[in-house]
Amino acid sequence: MSSQGYISQAEVTVTSSTKGGMQLGALVQTPDGRKFRYSRAGASNLAAGKLVVAATQVADHTDLSVAVASIGDTQVTVTLGSTGVTADQYAGGFLIVNDGTAEGNIYTIATHPAADASATVVVTLAQPLATALAASGTSQVSLIKNTYADVVISATDQADLAVGVPPVAVTAGYYFFCATGGDVAVLGDEAVTAGLAVTIGTGVAGAVEALDAAGEQQLGIAKQALVDTEYQTVFLTLD
Repeated sequence: MSSQGYISQAEVTVTSSTKGGMQLGALVQTPDGRKFRYSRAGASNLAAGKLVVAATQVADHTDLSVAVASIGDTQVTVTLGSTGVTADQYAGGFLIVNDGTAEGNIYTIATHPAADASATVVVTLAQPLATALAASGTSQVSLIKNTYADVVISATDQADLAVGVPPVAVTAGYYFFCATGGDVAVLGDEAVTAGLAVTIGTGVAGAVEALDAAGEQQLGIAKQALVDTEYQTVFLTLD
């Protein structure tokens, strides 16, 4: 792949058990204009042409207390809720200050060790703190998984965040390029007239259907008429 973010048509079909030199979420483009995000499959295999969504955020990893940290520090000590973390569960994701002193700040997480429920964990950031953090519950932070880490096939829930469509089958835990912009073959959940916007299907996992209500996430436009239970072309507009 070139340094300008272009990738060949052949490369977008490659999957790997090991992470390459790209960051999760990195945006690349093929010469024909299609766009892809570097992603990782979750605990289940993914199918070609079935819509995938972001992993559910862990409720016990929000509104967490932190130790005092100064401007320029790159490590933050966080007290977990009643769910532990595995090593680097949030690597490539984000630490956000959601309340109190320094609220509104967001930092990319570089690495962290495993930790048990209710324990403290030292989170190493990819950049130094721009604003000091206060202790004793004054600053509260949340650990947020990268949108493109551990993606899963959509489960007919329109509250999920759609990520894109794998162009090939992907083994659980493998890295791949997820289509987010341009032409893609995707499973239809119902008949949809060409030219209409589509959203997450509510009847079939991994499918799309016509966008027909305010507030539904628009994923793209049906480039040809969609047929229920078949794969047709949608022009994705996620990127």
